[in-house]
Amino acid sequence: MHLIIAEKHIAAKRIANILSAGKLSQVRVNGVDTYQLQAEDGKKVFIGLSGHIVKLDFPRSYNNWQKVEAKELVDADVITVSTEARIVAALKKLGKEATRVTIATDYDREGELIGVEALDIIREINPDVHFDRVHYSAITPKEIIDAFENVSNIDFNLADAGHSRQVIDLVWGASLTRFISLAAGRLGKLFLSVGRVQSPTLALIVDKEREREAFEIKPYWELYAQLKDKKGIDFTVQHVNRRFWEKQEVDTLVSRLGKIAVISEVVTSTKQDKPPIPFNTTEFITAASSLGFTPASAMRVAEALYIQGFISYPRTDNTVYPATLDLRDMIEVFARGTFQEYAEKLLAKETLEPTRGKKETTDHPPIYPASLAKKSELNEQEWKIYELVVRRFFATFAEPAVWETIKAKFDISSEEFSATGARLVEAGWRWYYPYNAPEDRLLPALKEGDELTVREIEVQDKETQPPGRYGQGRLIRTMEELGLGTKATRHEIISKLYSRAYVHGNPLQPTKTAYAVVEALERYAPTISKPEMTGRLEADMDRIAEGQIPEEEVLQESREMLSSVFKDLEKNKDNITESLRAGLREDKVIGTCSKCGSVLMVMRSKKGSRFIGCQGYPECSFSLPLPRSGHVVVTDKLCEEHGLYHIRVIAEGKRPWNLGCPHCNFNEWQRSQQEKEEGTQEQNTVGNAPSDEQGKRTKKITDIKGIGKVTAEKLDNVGISKVEDLVSRDAEELAKLTNISINKIREWQENVV
Repeated sequence: MHLIIAEKHIAAKRIANILSAGKLSQVRVNGVDTYQLQAEDGKKVFIGLSGHIVKLDFPRSYNNWQKVEAKELVDADVITVSTEARIVAALKKLGKEATRVTIATDYDREGELIGVEALDIIREINPDVHFDRVHYSAITPKEIIDAFENVSNIDFNLADAGHSRQVIDLVWGASLTRFISLAAGRLGKLFLSVGRVQSPTLALIVDKEREREAFEIKPYWELYAQLKDKKGIDFTVQHVNRRFWEKQEVDTLVSRLGKIAVISEVVTSTKQDKPPIPFNTTEFITAASSLGFTPASAMRVAEALYIQGFISYPRTDNTVYPATLDLRDMIEVFARGTFQEYAEKLLAKETLEPTRGKKETTDHPPIYPASLAKKSELNEQEWKIYELVVRRFFATFAEPAVWETIKAKFDISSEEFSATGARLVEAGWRWYYPYNAPEDRLLPALKEGDELTVREIEVQDKETQPPGRYGQGRLIRTMEELGLGTKATRHEIISKLYSRAYVHGNPLQPTKTAYAVVEALERYAPTISKPEMTGRLEADMDRIAEGQIPEEEVLQESREMLSSVFKDLEKNKDNITESLRAGLREDKVIGTCSKCGSVLMVMRSKKGSRFIGCQGYPECSFSLPLPRSGHVVVTDKLCEEHGLYHIRVIAEGKRPWNLGCPHCNFNEWQRSQQEKEEGTQEQNTVGNAPSDEQGKRTKKITDIKGIGKVTAEKLDNVGISKVEDLVSRDAEELAKLTNISINKIREWQENVV
C-alpha cells in the first residue's frame, strides 16, 4: 500500500482528487477521514495531518514554577508529546500496511519537519518502509502531477533546522518567561511572556515610543499665496523657504508682498515610475496592510487560497520568477473571466519580461495566481487578496508608468515662491495595479514672464511631528531587515504581542507593561533585547539547513548563550523585581479620583473580581466596574470630562474592545439599564399600540444585533450615527467605505425595517 501524507486534510483531499480523476472512496480510519483508490500499481491512501501532530515540552517534573527554578530549564531534557492522538493512531495503523510512504507536506522548514514527524511515527512500527518526497508550489493539477512524476528525497537537514528552532524557542521562551513572571509576581494567565524573537521585536516598538517622547515639538510657519491666471483659474504656491521658525520673520515678509506674481521659471519634464517586483511574503503582507489586513489575517486568507489551488505557496522569500515557470501559459489562464482585458493586453506583447527583486531562492517562486477564480467562489476577504495577487502578477510584466511633471517658480515682490504639478500620461503598470495610486496635481498652463494676480496670502501655523510608530507592515519589513524571525513566524510574533497586552492599536503603541519588561531587560540582561543574538542563531539554523553544521552544535551554542544571560539575571534579580513591579504598577493607574484626589487604579477584590478602586480607601469608597475577563490596557487618551485614561480590553481570540473612559462607560450602562426598566413598565401600553407606530420608535444604533461599540465607531466615521442614517444609506457604498460585509449591512437594514 502507498501512503501519501499531506499537511492538512483539505490538501490531502485536493491532491487525492487530482491524482485519482475522481475515482475515490472516503474511508474513516480511527476517526480520521482518508481517501483511497485502487490504482494499477496498487492501493493508494491519502491522509491529511493537522499541521504539527506532536509538540516539544519538558517532562512533568519541571512544570511547577515554585519548585523548579527557571535556569534549570536551560539544560533540561526536551520530550516529544502527541497533540493529535487520533491522527497518530491512524498513521500507526496505516503505517503497518504501507510499503511506501510519500511526504507531500508544504516545502519549507516547517513542512519538512511536519513530514518527518509523521514519518518517525510510522518508522517506529515499520522501520523498513520505503519513503520519498514530493515538492510543489501550488495545488493545481499540473503542479501535483509533475511533483508525483518527479519524486525526490526528504531533506533531513531542513527538518533539523526546523526542529532546532522549536527547541531553542521553547527553552528560551519557557525559562525567561518563568524568571521574569516570578520576579514581577505575575503568575497564572497574567504571566509576562519573554522570547528570543518576541523581546527584541518589542524593544523596537518601545524604543520608537521613546524617540517620540523625547522628540521636542517646535512651532513653525508656512507661507502660501493663492494666485489666479488670466482665465480665472486659481492655484496655490508656497514660499521656497518652506518652514519659518520665527513668526516675526514671516509677518514682516507678508507685509512686503504685493498683488502681482511674475512667473520666473517653468521646467517641464517626464518621470518614469517603475513596475513593482514580484510578491514575496514580506512584500505581500505590506501590500495587504494597505487594504486593511493585519499580517495574521492576510496570511490566513492567503493560506486558504493556496489550499484551494487559487494562488501559489504564500511563504516565500523569492522575488524572481524561476525559468521553469511558463509565464505566458499562466497569463493565458486569465484570457477569460474578470481579468480578460488585462490578460489580453499582456499576451499581445511579443516578449514578457517580468521585474526582478534582489532576493532569489530555489525553494518556492514568488507568490502568483495559480488558477482562475470566480468572484462567486470566494468570500469578500478572499477575493480582495486574490485580486491583489493577480493584479500584482500582471503589473510585474507591464511598462513603467510615465508622469509629466512641472516645476514652476514665481516672483512676488522679490520673494520666491514655487509650485509643482504632475499628471499621469501613460498609466503603464498602474492600469493593472491601481492600489495606492498618487493623484494628479494639476497646474494651469504657465509661461515664463506672465503676470498673475495674488488673490490671497495665507500663513499656516504648524508643529514638527515626532517619528511615526510602526505599522504592522512596516514592522514586518524591519524584522526581516534585522533577521528577526522568518517569513512564516513574523506575523505570529506580532499577534502574540497583541494577545499578551504588550501593544495596542495600529500603528503599534506599547503599554506600560511593555516598557517595564523592556527596560528591565535592557538594563540588566541586554542580550535578550537585541536583534544580534537572535540573528546569530537564525544564521546558524540556516547553516543546519544547508548541511554545514550539525543541529546539536547549534543547540549547545544556544544553551551556552542562555546560561550567560541567566548569570546576568540572577546577579540582578532584586533590581529586576523592583524595576518590573514599579513599572507594572504604573500600568494600572487610570487617573485621579474626582472625590478625594487620590490615585484610581485597577484592583482586585478578595474574591478575585476586578474593578477600578481609589487608593484613598477606606476614607474614600469610589469605584467603577470592569469586565471580568481579558487584559485591561490603559491607553494615553484622556477623557476631558472625567480626567481618566481610556481603556481597551484584549481577550484572546476576540477583537479588542475599546471600552473608552470607564466613567463614561459606566454612566452609559446606567442609562441603558434605566431605559430598559422604563421600557418594561410601558410594555403593556406599547404592546397594544398600532404596529406602524411601533415601527416609528427608533433605537440606538448599538441596539441592532451585531453592532457593537467598535462597529458603531466605524459607521460613525462615515456619517452613520443614527438608525435612520443606516436604513437610508446604500448598502454597497457603505460596504466599500467601512470594509463591512454587504450582507451584514443589508441584514441590519432589514432587521430595522
